[in-house]
Amino acid sequence: MDRQTTAIRPEHRFDTNNLKRYLSGRLDSITGNSTLTLQQYRAGQSNPTFYIETADKRYVLRKKPPGELLPGAHKIDREYAVQKALYSVGFPVPHPMLYCMDTHVIGTEFYIMEHVQVSTWTKQYKASAHKEIPAMDKLSDWLSHNLPTNDNEVSLVHGDFRIDNLIFHPTEARVLAVLDWELSTTGQPIADLAYFLMPHYWPSHYKIISTMGGITGVKGIPSPEDLISIYCHCRGIPNSLPQQNFFIAMAFFKMAAIAQGIYSRHLLGNASSLNAAEFEESVEPSAELGLQIALSSKLAMPISDELFMLSPKGQAVLHHVKEFMRKHVLPAQQEVKEYYAKHKDTPERWHTPAVIEELKAKARAAGLWNLFLPAESGLSQLDYAHIAEETGRCFYAPEVFNCQAPDTGNMEVLHLFGTEEQKRLWLEPLLRGDIRSCFCMTEPDVASSDATNMECILHKDKDHFIINGKKWWSSGAGNPKCEIAIVMCRSKSLDSNSDRHGLHSMILVPLNTPGVKKIRPLTVFSQDDAIHGGHFEIHFDNVRVPASNILLGEGRGFEIAQGRLGPGRLHHCMRAVGLAEWALELLCQRAARRQAFGKRLYQHEVVAHWIAECRIAISQSRLLTLHAAQTLDTQGNKTARKQIAMIKVVAGRMVTKVVDCAIQVYGGAGVSDDFPLAEMYAYARTLRIADGPDEVHLSSIALLELRDQRRRAQAKL
Repeated sequence: MDRQTTAIRPEHRFDTNNLKRYLSGRLDSITGNSTLTLQQYRAGQSNPTFYIETADKRYVLRKKPPGELLPGAHKIDREYAVQKALYSVGFPVPHPMLYCMDTHVIGTEFYIMEHVQVSTWTKQYKASAHKEIPAMDKLSDWLSHNLPTNDNEVSLVHGDFRIDNLIFHPTEARVLAVLDWELSTTGQPIADLAYFLMPHYWPSHYKIISTMGGITGVKGIPSPEDLISIYCHCRGIPNSLPQQNFFIAMAFFKMAAIAQGIYSRHLLGNASSLNAAEFEESVEPSAELGLQIALSSKLAMPISDELFMLSPKGQAVLHHVKEFMRKHVLPAQQEVKEYYAKHKDTPERWHTPAVIEELKAKARAAGLWNLFLPAESGLSQLDYAHIAEETGRCFYAPEVFNCQAPDTGNMEVLHLFGTEEQKRLWLEPLLRGDIRSCFCMTEPDVASSDATNMECILHKDKDHFIINGKKWWSSGAGNPKCEIAIVMCRSKSLDSNSDRHGLHSMILVPLNTPGVKKIRPLTVFSQDDAIHGGHFEIHFDNVRVPASNILLGEGRGFEIAQGRLGPGRLHHCMRAVGLAEWALELLCQRAARRQAFGKRLYQHEVVAHWIAECRIAISQSRLLTLHAAQTLDTQGNKTARKQIAMIKVVAGRMVTKVVDCAIQVYGGAGVSDDFPLAEMYAYARTLRIADGPDEVHLSSIALLELRDQRRRAQAKL
């Protein structure tokens, strides 16, 4: 139920025991001992819709919403009556089982219908079959036993969606009308796409319905992979179709059932088509081909999805995030931009714009909150990697979902290493989004590429620690809601002769503690990055905090850092992939519209090569990052160290190159504030320094590779 249903929302809850008592005896599969599982469909803005599952049956419940309703609105009695009438004459709609006018059962009127995928077409075929066709029986059985486990998405389905039911504009590349809605119903929208794709899977020698012959290899016709990619892009869903072979096979089963029905009408003498007799020849070949597809392995799928498939829940959440981004986040970009322009030189600049706060409330209400943390979201790092790519397409999107750095890393630290009291005081309000945080590690007076150089000192005084030192690039510290910092210090009390990675500690420091001074915001290419809370220089002057604020224990700072930076670097890299996709879109748009020296920009070989190189670089980075995410999920942080170091280098270089190419295509506009490319470049170039410069990661990769090569050599001896 992960794909399109949720737990029943509070405002729509009702007494399920009352419902079970009412249905007991009215529906054959429900008795007093039955167990009912109820979920609510995400879709359905008018009448709330619910999925009901028993031990052996599935139903759909539609009800009126609670509260006062407008006169004439939410007429589910009319909806039930229409559906019942259609069903009674053999129209392909779900079977309406019963209607309840008694509002004492669940608080409103409601009706129950069957949950349909295959049964309607099976019944239609059997009613019209003139002979036994084993392939049809086998295909019907296979479809019935292989229903998609997350088949809960409901929309208007055309039912006969194909090219010859489309009217095209005579001179423009657009559709004027979609005809022939006699088979329309509600159901899974992918069914229409699968039906549309059927001709691609027909061998040219098959004598199928004359107007729908095979089109494989016909010049100008997009491939199934291209059509699926376009479909997924337009709908904002992952670039793959779960159980694609099921939907293609069902399309062939449906076509065979339709052909059988037409031939049956010919036998009865009431067929409207002159060639109705020919349809007999289509039934068995269609069924055989459908069965072949059903029993085959997965159909063609993009390599990234094939190798690094999201979990069912990950797919559902990613789809929801994309829809939320499209409907709410991206349309607010201009308002956010205007806010920061208006408050450029005022203290309000450091506040979160009201529109972002509103979006955060909507995202939390929609359950799209704290997606980065597996313990909270139930998502894997691989799942979240895909989601992080999507949020990378907008500068403030991670904050909308409470997935912004450095809060994500700090929450991971508190979750993994915090005491119960530390979690209560700081993790819980961070997870709620009530407060913000910063991370203080880099220092202005030492080469911070070697973190053991840090000079910020921590020493113990009875039941307190006292901190002295300077930090900078403390991201997020400018936001007024930033209340807590995790500070990395060198512990003065530890033996200086011990391992240099065992001398440092992390400690929680509330920013209102006496002695904590925010000195100044730093700028990135002359911009203060207020949208992310800025990057501040902070001084700690005899800052005194309770000893209970230490994380994990003295001397364990680098141990914590490794746990913090692994997932955090992964998230940065996938956001970089998303930003690069955004930049490449802008590049292609400009190259297609602008003309120079008598040609469109993309027609100049150098620009065409930039586009190709950018696509290659983005795809390579995505695959490498997804591999790192998978390694992190399956083998842990320590094993994934090399993969994470590799993506940290690759992603930063890639996104810098892509944005730089886009700037070059835009010319002077590319470095202006009229387009987001200059801001993108500032982020991209910074990524090659943040969380360790490329050169440090390259050295680590080399050492890890030498170690792995040595182990392989020893294994051969």
